[in-house]
Amino acid sequence: MAETVDEDLRILDAKIKQVKLEYDQYFLGTRPREPSQLRAEIQKQVTILTQTPFQNTALRFRFNSLCSRFQVFKRQWDETLRKIEQGTYQRQVFRANLHERERGLAPPPSARKGGAGQQEGLFEAYKEAAQACGQNVAGLTPQKLQAVVAKQEKAIRERYGVDQVKFRVVVQEGRVKLKAAPVRS
Repeated sequence: MAETVDEDLRILDAKIKQVKLEYDQYFLGTRPREPSQLRAEIQKQVTILTQTPFQNTALRFRFNSLCSRFQVFKRQWDETLRKIEQGTYQRQVFRANLHERERGLAPPPSARKGGAGQQEGLFEAYKEAAQACGQNVAGLTPQKLQAVVAKQEKAIRERYGVDQVKFRVVVQEGRVKLKAAPVRS
């Protein structure tokens, strides 16, 4: 009995990891449909195991931990699905804006800055991209970003022996980053 329950918990754990991966892929847009069938299978297995009497407290604890983790994931997925339905999911809004820019329907971020200088334009582009990716920008200030840029700029100037360094904002793996490139004269 204990071996079958242990095996069932191992399978349940593997399925929870798999459905989390599939939901992550779905939310990133690489999977066409929501993995609702696997989610339903897991829910069914949880219901069955809930009715199973556990003789071993370690197995009961493990089962409760898996149930708690699954519940947290379900809340996150439901919240994200609700945001997608309302059109407020940040990653999709960001991607939609990119598609509009590619089609020429919206001006690029640099055109909206009005030539207010590279540092201010860099800050605005960084802040806009961070918000679009769902990152917290509450503590972000132009001075903080400028300090980071100055530090990187100094290091790149020394390393490559150049007078100028150009920075641009990129999004990699859902995170906003500054990319620096030495400008050769």
